[in-house]
Amino acid sequence: MENLTEERILDALRKVQDPELHRDIVSLGMVKNLAVANRDVSFTVELTTPACPLRETIDADCKKALSQIGGIDSVQINFGAQVRGSKAGAGQTDLLPTVKNVVLVAAGKGGVGKSTVAANLAVALKMHGAATGLLDADIYGPSVPIIMGVKGEPKQIDVDGSRKIEPTMAHGLPVMSIGFFLDPDQALIWRGPMLGKALHQLMADVHWGDLDYLVVDMPPGTGDVQITFSQQLKVSGALLVATPQEVALADVVRAKSMFDKVMIPIVGIVENMSYFVCDGCGKKHEIFSRGGAQRVAERFKIPYLGEIPITPSLREGGDKGVPSLIQDPKSEVSQSFLAIAAKLAGQLSIVSEQAKKTQGLKIVSS
Repeated sequence: MENLTEERILDALRKVQDPELHRDIVSLGMVKNLAVANRDVSFTVELTTPACPLRETIDADCKKALSQIGGIDSVQINFGAQVRGSKAGAGQTDLLPTVKNVVLVAAGKGGVGKSTVAANLAVALKMHGAATGLLDADIYGPSVPIIMGVKGEPKQIDVDGSRKIEPTMAHGLPVMSIGFFLDPDQALIWRGPMLGKALHQLMADVHWGDLDYLVVDMPPGTGDVQITFSQQLKVSGALLVATPQEVALADVVRAKSMFDKVMIPIVGIVENMSYFVCDGCGKKHEIFSRGGAQRVAERFKIPYLGEIPITPSLREGGDKGVPSLIQDPKSEVSQSFLAIAAKLAGQLSIVSEQAKKTQGLKIVSS
């Protein structure tokens, strides 16, 4: 019988592929701390995100591959995570160097629940174990302070000799919004240059710290704010939010076209208000039709990340400043957000891996 060696173990593990990246876990550098003691084997698999939805698949595949080697008494597999990042777009400088992934949550029109989705996805990513922040870039209609239950102007702090704005903490997340600095009873009447300056400050003058993900709630449509983001900020990708009816989906197509032109990849699409479950009979009612976002995803080969039901608790949580995931993490809508967040993290890992093969994309590592 051949001696057990690290080389033999690694050769066996080269047969195990990351189900999302479609490369073996050894060449991806995911196998860490390999130890062989007599007939016992232990190692750590370093996932590309703590939100990885395929941990059990990788665990089973590793054990199956090692079962082909004779002479092993026990296999101990530990799991860790090291989020990888990529940033693309037309922006020439990285205004957020300590943030690995910047995700724009966008919609082609208003009224589709984009801000609610952005806030709950940020909370979901944190619940999965990732360092996450939330930026409200909806300049004309900042609603994140209400949804997250925070108010008041943030403090300024000294960071390495520079004055920075400290994000407000809400439910364990650093949160920043233009709404913290505005009179809630006054309309904001700004044109392009003022918008650009405000957005630059929200990005460059805020002390975000080290983050795996920064979720950005974008304004609806394809106007000045979106253009400013593409010009000033390198981002990892955009997540599109839609409701099922055709009139909303037409706007999604236009939003996709805009992001394509500014070289920001679409990492997924989510269908909000997909259905309503009746309290009395338990029947699903498709109020705005259903499946429209998935059809758009299939048409344009965009990853479809899931659907979110209509539920009174989602509205009530937003009004109270307590996201659904905080007030009832086991509810159906909360589980939807957790599943979508895991898929989103997986898609961002894919973007990061693809970026390594594409000239001109900046890879963020630590």
